[in-house]
Amino acid sequence: MSQIEIKDLIPREELMSSGHLACPGCGGSLAMRLVLKALGPKTIVALPACCWTIVAGPYPQSSLGVPLYHTAFETAASTASGIRAALDMAGDTETTVLAWAGDGGTFDIGLQALSGAAERNENILYVCYDNEAYMNTGVQRSSSTPWGAWTTTTPAGTPKSHPKKDILAILAAHGIPYGATASVAFPADLIAKVTKARAIRGTRFLHILAPCPPGWRTADEETIELARQAVHCRVFPLIEVEDGQRWRFSMEHPAEPVAPYVRRQGRFGHLTDEQIRHIQDETDARYARLEKRVKYGT
Repeated sequence: MSQIEIKDLIPREELMSSGHLACPGCGGSLAMRLVLKALGPKTIVALPACCWTIVAGPYPQSSLGVPLYHTAFETAASTASGIRAALDMAGDTETTVLAWAGDGGTFDIGLQALSGAAERNENILYVCYDNEAYMNTGVQRSSSTPWGAWTTTTPAGTPKSHPKKDILAILAAHGIPYGATASVAFPADLIAKVTKARAIRGTRFLHILAPCPPGWRTADEETIELARQAVHCRVFPLIEVEDGQRWRFSMEHPAEPVAPYVRRQGRFGHLTDEQIRHIQDETDARYARLEKRVKYGT
């Protein structure tokens, strides 16, 4: 797809100003910009503790052109559910309620509220921008942190020893009407998924890979290429699942080797060739399981 065609698919309206406080190269800030472009001004954001509570700017300022509710770490989904109920009582069926949380507030601390909202099929859009650690508080490991990664709580001598949690499968097991993965490196795919989710009633879940230069120990200008590599080497495949059963890939994944992706990140700098081969084997196994889901819905 040409750059002109991509530009035509992305709305021009900006609902995020340039005065935000994100680090240079922040994948999470680009994710928010693209999601709001797709949702438009009739959006209310529920924002728990995460990098974005800083990025948005200190009260009473905000870099977002839509209403924003700061809330407790574990309550993104429950706060969004309450906002949705209030809008319904007021007869407002057009405004989208967006719960926006990092991986710590989604995979870990906020999972109970998210599970409850999904079980009730609350009419909210929940987006997890995933930078694979608790970046706002100093790069501590989360259950989204990949196997073998350095963080301040899993230092190089004892790196992360458990695989990344399959959060999309967990949400799909609730039978929600729509879930998907997306990447800041593929804006047209991301915009299309948000647009599709906006038109669906019930709990919608979007998992966006958002590289973090300080936490990943990469250069600011590498963010988009890293996000693209993650998709191409099948570490972060782009998929959709409807009603918890109908899985599909939203693009081809070329099966590039994982080694170049891993080696350009300082957080993996301590790994041996054998350990990188382990990551490759695990990536291949996960993708094979995903292909089975796409083919058989299991």
